[in-house]
Amino acid sequence: MIRQPSESDGSNAEIFSVSDLNKAAKSLLEGHFPMVFVEGEISNFSVPASGHWYLTLKDEGGQLRTAMFRNKNQRVRFKPRNGLKVLIRGKISLYEARGEYQFIAEHMEAAGEGELRRAFEALKQRLQADGLFDESRKRALPALPQHLAIITSPTGAAIRDVLSVLNRRFPALNCTIIPSQVQGEEATQQIVAALELANTFSEPVFDAILLTRGGGSLEDLWTFNTEPVALAIANSRVPVVSAIGHESDFTIADFVADLRAATPSAAAEILAPDQTDWMQQFDGLAQRLTRAQSSQLRAAQASVQSLARRLRNPSQTLTQMSDRLERLQPRLLTAVKRALDHPELDRLEKQLNTGIEQQLKQAQTRLSFASVRQTELIERQLNDERSNLHRLAGQLNALSPLAVMERGFSLVRDEAQAVIGRAAQLQAEQTVTIDFADGTADAIIRNSPTLKIEETPRNPFYF
Repeated sequence: MIRQPSESDGSNAEIFSVSDLNKAAKSLLEGHFPMVFVEGEISNFSVPASGHWYLTLKDEGGQLRTAMFRNKNQRVRFKPRNGLKVLIRGKISLYEARGEYQFIAEHMEAAGEGELRRAFEALKQRLQADGLFDESRKRALPALPQHLAIITSPTGAAIRDVLSVLNRRFPALNCTIIPSQVQGEEATQQIVAALELANTFSEPVFDAILLTRGGGSLEDLWTFNTEPVALAIANSRVPVVSAIGHESDFTIADFVADLRAATPSAAAEILAPDQTDWMQQFDGLAQRLTRAQSSQLRAAQASVQSLARRLRNPSQTLTQMSDRLERLQPRLLTAVKRALDHPELDRLEKQLNTGIEQQLKQAQTRLSFASVRQTELIERQLNDERSNLHRLAGQLNALSPLAVMERGFSLVRDEAQAVIGRAAQLQAEQTVTIDFADGTADAIIRNSPTLKIEETPRNPFYF
């Protein structure tokens, strides 16, 4: 509590209680130093049961009591020890209960990383001002890439993780590994050369570039925080995916790349489509095609049947017309004889008979010609319909399981006659039926099938 001094004090100054003075000092310190960086040497380091870190940060001229609470020190990737020089980011405060001035640490790193951190922030601000981090310049990745370039160390753990995920999700994806150092003096030059190599072709060979490595310290990852690597990524005509270190690691390459993945495995999950999803889509399309072809075939069959019912047999028509002519000819001659029953008309009768015969012959000739043309037309129409029917039947037969089995494939069924489509469905000592194109056979599964996962995708090649 603050009170006014008495007249005997001989002063107009306010009087503070200890707690009020400590509280005021704390407010003043925290308000004036919201967040600072302090570099010094660790001494008196201790870790009580609470998990908090307590230490003294010192240099040649002074000491600073420091505390780092458990929720913050769990993020430190090295074990502090006495004598180690560190760079700490934190807040100045005061422990009111004892009136002790102290430093509350938020972040800790080795002192050597301090210069790297400052260089990182300076380059980040400059490249951001140049627009290299703008979302507007970043390109979308292809939904179904055909060829992927992977720039990394061929002996590191990252490439094994990437290839394992790619082989599991989409083994048909072609991958080209462009080897490069990812740490050390020559790493920057090699990564820039690898990025330029992936972009040397007049027509893009790769659909995407994956730049990746495993985790490490800021110094280990420094190659990916250099300006030449950042500019090479920005100048790439092929979309670049950056997967550097662990989820908590951020590099300049991550900010410049078209997409940043938390880990190498996560990058592979993003780049490779799931083959199961695509197979389901293919199966759906195949079913739709089969239904469409079946519908067309039924329509064609109905059309042919309708035409067949409408068409008459030409030979039957000719026979009927011929029979009718034979019946009419005697009647016509009899009628003419009756009308011309006169001696003087015998000559005319003969001429008439001759003319009638000639007309009948001409009529028969025209009828025969018309019959041939009609027959040819009908046969041509029937041949066209048969050809169309055979074509549709051939398309339907190509999708038939029997046709597939004729090419050397077989169908495996269990005891319930259910189709077995995957090796994982089989069990040891299980009896199965195998259908071939020319017959069936029973078989017993001697042991449980083993699922094989290749370590590398199909058709990889190396530069």
